[in-house]
Amino acid sequence: MKPIIGITMGDGAGVGPEVIVKALAHSSVYEMCDPVVIGDAKILKRAAELLQSSAEIREIHNVTEGKFIHGVINCISLDLLPENLPFGEVSPEAGSAAFKFIEKAIHLAKEKAIHAICTAPLNKEALHKGGYSYPGHTEILAELTDTKSYSMMLSSPKLKVIHLTTHVGLRKAIDLINPERTYTVVKLAHETLQRAGYSDPKIAVCGINPHAGENGLFGEGEEEEKLVPAIEKAANEGMNVTGPYPADTLFFRAVRGDFDIVIACYHDQGHVPIKVLGLEEGVNITVGLNGGVIRTSVDHGTAFDIAGTGIVDERSMLAAIASAAELAPKEAVNSIRK
Repeated sequence: MKPIIGITMGDGAGVGPEVIVKALAHSSVYEMCDPVVIGDAKILKRAAELLQSSAEIREIHNVTEGKFIHGVINCISLDLLPENLPFGEVSPEAGSAAFKFIEKAIHLAKEKAIHAICTAPLNKEALHKGGYSYPGHTEILAELTDTKSYSMMLSSPKLKVIHLTTHVGLRKAIDLINPERTYTVVKLAHETLQRAGYSDPKIAVCGINPHAGENGLFGEGEEEEKLVPAIEKAANEGMNVTGPYPADTLFFRAVRGDFDIVIACYHDQGHVPIKVLGLEEGVNITVGLNGGVIRTSVDHGTAFDIAGTGIVDERSMLAAIASAAELAPKEAVNSIRK
């Protein structure tokens, strides 16, 4: 059974429409999922013309009307943008529309009409000028799903990483780590991978200090205080979690196949190995959203400087769609498809 993936168009003045049309030109997408774009059909048509694509942009009102075959791009069109929207310019209309596309996708996910959300980039300045003062996609998704506890997960073909902390300084990151947060993220990793079809996901927790503290030789006992109690609690509940392990060998072991996912303690600890493996194939994923909603995203911005030129690279969008299809809850897919 193939999952239905809702792809939000992002900021219509950026490269989102072009990158979607380019990605959906690959027949491999239709082999792994049934994609439906949530955006503006006329802007997608403009992108298709710009790219000299022969794809049919098919405007639909609900997912059941979709014609999921290669060469057809189904779009639930909210018709919020002018046909002559300028490329590469901050537009309040485009910012407001980008928010509405996400809002519609969340509504469809809550209704179980789609199984996962894949987002093209939005522009924060345009979003704010459009009347929505959020830092980005994650905060919008969290509020619209009434979610308080969530985490950033990064995925590449060889490695999955989920974070205890992300966009804070290193000193603050270590202060923020505690057994409760560690346990929460272990559970998020376990539940996310189980829903995606991993029967007994192997989870490894990375140490905070060099050599994971080496029995108190390095650091001030952070591993024993902040990580070990949570690992033991989760393991006692039946989760296949071990650690903490030294970071300098753990990621190698995970790539080798010893573990399904690594829990990183802070931003660079998790981001560096993913990006070394390949920027084009790294995908940003929000996990822990209420209702089991999975959201994946391209690893680039709106790229206003090249919008309308047709030269945008679609590999990150392809990787984001593939991750959405992989992580879509299998039980929900099978339930809808019966």
